[in-house]
Amino acid sequence: MTGKCFLVATPIGNLKDITLRALETLKEVDVIACEDTRHTLVLLNHYAIKKPLISYYQHKEREGAAQIMALLNEGKNVALVSDAGMPCISDPGSILVGTLRESGLDVTVIPGASALTAAVALSGIEGTFSFIGFLGDKNKDKLDKIKPFIDSPTALVIYCSPHDLIKNLAFLFEILGARRTHVIKEITKIYEKAVVGTLGQIEIENPRGEYVIIVEAANKPVNDVEKIDFAAELKVLIAGGMQKKDAVSLVCEKYGVSKNRVYPFSIGL
Repeated sequence: MTGKCFLVATPIGNLKDITLRALETLKEVDVIACEDTRHTLVLLNHYAIKKPLISYYQHKEREGAAQIMALLNEGKNVALVSDAGMPCISDPGSILVGTLRESGLDVTVIPGASALTAAVALSGIEGTFSFIGFLGDKNKDKLDKIKPFIDSPTALVIYCSPHDLIKNLAFLFEILGARRTHVIKEITKIYEKAVVGTLGQIEIENPRGEYVIIVEAANKPVNDVEKIDFAAELKVLIAGGMQKKDAVSLVCEKYGVSKNRVYPFSIGL
């Protein structure tokens, strides 16, 4: 008889934000797989849970999945946890789930805390939203993630580490323009705080802790193209390292105008 894999949500800050079912599961499984054993031990020690731990982290997901599959085939039950929140949501786990499904092994979920849903609730936004996750380090990667949402009628939810916050807010302003934005930090912790403002104007001093950025949906497209400073927008994008042709395409997509309308402003930049 094979074992079962449990995807267990853990607290995103406050250690009390864990369900009774999650605690019960962590006490009953044979092995707990986690991103960082030291981080997970803080939670387990708090609730006096002692279980064997194995590592399952982003850069070794396939190897970790094979190890967990072997344990399941031995009849052992395994819980997968991330450092905080729900596995697979901008955290390791998706490769494991796909591998287990393909192999016919049993996997289930123990829901709980999530920075995504908590931040959306705190923002008070209405309507739909799109979850972007982390933007990445390179501008090209960031652009690839954001470009499909330039004129999106949905809000955008973005995870961000403190050392990336200032440059990511600047990048979002360059690409999306002056949209209403919520910057929420340290959800469920002592220094939880939500700052609401406009991209290009919102200021965060000495960023610390983990952040969720929520950029509200795009306003109606600008109808009077004569009022748009295409040259200024192109200059900012090109200065940021974007190729001229890509900058022209991005501005055209942003305002719904032809390349013939925008290209002349790129000459000489």
